[in-house]
Amino acid sequence: MTTTRPGADSQVGTPAPPPPAEAPPDRADQTGSPQPERPQGRDGTTSGIGQLARIIGTIVAPTTLLTSVLYYFGSWHAYNFFDYFGVNSTVLGLTTQDYLVRSLDGLFVPMTVVACAGLVVLWGHGLVRARLAAGSAPRVLRSLVPVMATVGLGLAVGGLWTVFVVEPTLLDRHLYGAASPICLALGVLLLTYTVHLWRSLNAGDTALGAARPAWAAVAEWGGVFVLVGLSLFWAAGNYSIAVGTQRATEQVAALPGMSSIVLYSHQGLSLNAPGVRKVRCRDPEAFYRFRYEGLKLILQSGDQYVFLPAAWSRTNGVAIVLPRSDSLRLEFFPASVGALPRSSC
Repeated sequence: MTTTRPGADSQVGTPAPPPPAEAPPDRADQTGSPQPERPQGRDGTTSGIGQLARIIGTIVAPTTLLTSVLYYFGSWHAYNFFDYFGVNSTVLGLTTQDYLVRSLDGLFVPMTVVACAGLVVLWGHGLVRARLAAGSAPRVLRSLVPVMATVGLGLAVGGLWTVFVVEPTLLDRHLYGAASPICLALGVLLLTYTVHLWRSLNAGDTALGAARPAWAAVAEWGGVFVLVGLSLFWAAGNYSIAVGTQRATEQVAALPGMSSIVLYSHQGLSLNAPGVRKVRCRDPEAFYRFRYEGLKLILQSGDQYVFLPAAWSRTNGVAIVLPRSDSLRLEFFPASVGALPRSSC
C-alpha cells in the first residue's frame, strides 16, 4: 500500500504553467498608423513653435504674406531710387512685377546674411544638445548662461533705446540704420536661447522643470516672433532704402555709357532741360514734327517714359516723365556713336 503526502501530485509530474501571454501590441502599431508626436522638451518648445506656425498659416496664406513683404520692400527701393532724381514714384504707375523685381535687389544681401547666421546657430545648437545628452561640460554651460543673458539684455535694450529715443528719420537714409534693429533682434534671440538653455540644464528640478501649459509656450514664441520679425523687417527696410539710393548714384555714373535716345514727337513738348536740343521738322506733311536729342531713357513701365538729360547732375538736372503714346517715337543709338546723324526732323 502506497501512501502519498498531500500536495505531492502538485509537485511531481505536473507540467509547469505556461508563461503569461505578452500584451498585444498597440492597435495603432497593428494598423500601421503613425503615433501622434509628443512635444519635445519639458518646456514645450517644439509644440509651441508648431502651434504658432499653424495659427499663422491659418490666418495668412504663405504666398500672400511673401508677396506683400516683397512688394513692401520693392516700393521703398523704387521710391528712394526715383526720389534721387526728384521724381515721385507714385506717378509712374509701376506694376507689381516692377516692385517684386526691385525688392530682390534690396533683400539679396539681408537674406544671405540671415541664412548663413541661421546655419551657424543651428550647428552650434546641435553641439550644445550633444554636450547635454552626454552629460559633459554642464558647468561651462551654467557659467555661460548669465553671460549670454547679460549680452542679450544689453543688445535688446540698445535696440529699444533707438526706437523710443532716437528720431527714426535720422537713420532712414543711411545703411548703418540697420544696426539698431539687428541689435534688437539678436538681443531677443539670445535671451530666448538663454532661457531655453537654463530650462534644459534645470530639467531635473521638479519645481523648475514642471511642464508649462500649451498656451504659455505659444504666447512666448508669439512674442519672440513679433519682436524678431519686426526688427528684421525694420533692418531690411532701411537696407532697401540705402540700396535704392545707391542704385540711383550708379545710374548717374553709368549715363555716359548708355544708349543715346532721339525722341520724335507729333507736337512740341517744351523740353528746356540742360543739354537737350530741339529740332523742328521742315517737312510740313511729316507726322513727327519735332525732334529732341541729348536724352537717356532710364525706365519704361506703366505706360510712362522716364528720361534724363545726358549731362544730368543733382545741381541742375531735371527728370522728364512722358506718357507712352503713338504721338511719340524713339530712336536708339549706341553710346559708341560720337555724334548723332543730323536730320531736319
